[in-house]
Amino acid sequence: MKHELIGVGLYTPSEAGRLTGTASGKISRWLKGHDANGKHYDPLWQGDIPTDDGPVLLSFRDLMETRVVNAFITMGVSPVRMRAALNLAREVIGASHPFSTNRFRTDGREIFLHVIEDDENGEQREHLLNLFRRQYSFREVLDPVLRTVEFDDGGNPLLWWPRGRRTNIVLDPRRSFGAPIEATTSVPTEVLAEYAAHQGEAETAIAYDVPLEAVRRAVEFEQILKGPMAA
Repeated sequence: MKHELIGVGLYTPSEAGRLTGTASGKISRWLKGHDANGKHYDPLWQGDIPTDDGPVLLSFRDLMETRVVNAFITMGVSPVRMRAALNLAREVIGASHPFSTNRFRTDGREIFLHVIEDDENGEQREHLLNLFRRQYSFREVLDPVLRTVEFDDGGNPLLWWPRGRRTNIVLDPRRSFGAPIEATTSVPTEVLAEYAAHQGEAETAIAYDVPLEAVRRAVEFEQILKGPMAA
């Protein structure tokens, strides 16, 4: 593993899709660009990990950006407007991954409204103005995505507690390449769940020196990942 990848997190589109509830093919298109209907579409944003002609890989910041982009597209924001909003947000916020920053909580609504008002598609403009006219409507999209994230002093995502702090399961790009871990011991939830499937939860707790409840939470978390998971 190259030294520059240490501490940034590392996820395949499939892993990122499981964690964020986003189709892996969609993630690949967002980060690598694609051709459709005779037209080329550039990446929605420049990922932290260069892909060149190789496989797409996401950093922790890319993962957090994916969650926000997916939330807005799910609510009906078109990819065209997402691209325009991302470009404007990069200028306003001054960050390569603006949607996942803490500052986007306050500036994001105005950024989207600016993009919508400048758009010439009247029908979709009215739809999106209705969506973002009130502050609470915007926060209904954004707050569930960002409230489980801890930010550093610069407003950049630092940790993600995907099921909330009470589960003690965290994604920390500085530990285990950003894989979900039991926060106190740093044991990956996948390791705990797999061992428990063969040896039982009590034996797993003893073998990895973690509380029994931590094993049960890890098992539950990994079961959730096997099905649809909300971002």
